[in-house]
Amino acid sequence: MRNQPIVGITADRTMLGAHPSHVVGEKYIAAIVEGSHALAMLVPALGERQCSDDVLAAVDGLLFTGSYSNVEPHRYGGASSERDTLHDPARDATTLPLIRGAIAAAVPVLAICRGLQEMNVAFGGTLHQSVHAVGGLNDHRENKGDSLDVQYATSHSIVLTRGGMLQRLAGGAHEARVNSLHGQGIARLGTGLDVEALAADGLIEAISVSDARAFALGVQWHPEWGHADNALSTAIFRAFGDACRQRMNTRNPARMSQVADQNRENNHV
Repeated sequence: MRNQPIVGITADRTMLGAHPSHVVGEKYIAAIVEGSHALAMLVPALGERQCSDDVLAAVDGLLFTGSYSNVEPHRYGGASSERDTLHDPARDATTLPLIRGAIAAAVPVLAICRGLQEMNVAFGGTLHQSVHAVGGLNDHRENKGDSLDVQYATSHSIVLTRGGMLQRLAGGAHEARVNSLHGQGIARLGTGLDVEALAADGLIEAISVSDARAFALGVQWHPEWGHADNALSTAIFRAFGDACRQRMNTRNPARMSQVADQNRENNHV
């Protein structure tokens, strides 16, 4: 009997030499294994070739990762992308139905960077393809010439929504400092989504699903990087892991009984 929940981590479809491949960054895997105390499993970007319902039945939670690719604009009625924009249609075809299905099935969801953008699109929202080109918004991209430690260092503050999920995870704090490594961003918020945090320029930095029956949080920054050294990142992955563990136990009556017995033993110690 498993003691750890299974978290499916969405992959990018990319070419390794001449071979189509499905890739997940190790930083996401490490954050799930070490921060959420869960088993990490790759979810390949196969679109309709792999049934979303079967994926949802196999996992206790889903992590939607960041990526260098952009969501294709036809997914949200946007204008054509600029030339040489990197897209991943196989990932779009996989993640968008999975997000909608996961929320409906009460599967815990944590969405990071591109994942947040996918969550917004899945609920009918739209995206800025180039945040830095929008009047009144700042440039939220990293300098790719910098070292990774510099790229992923905290770069700006966000204001947390009073009484929101993220503020609770932050221990009631009003603000937090986050990193920033994205070109796309939320333009129009999707239906049924709540704003959890804003950047100083008004860009939405975190969202949750209003009527979700399980953990459902999207963040624009990268909490997986150095998650153990940041209190908010630690809290996010711990809460996500707890939600996945709760789903695992709920789906397994024998496991629920075992947990109840263990709790009774602990209370008598």
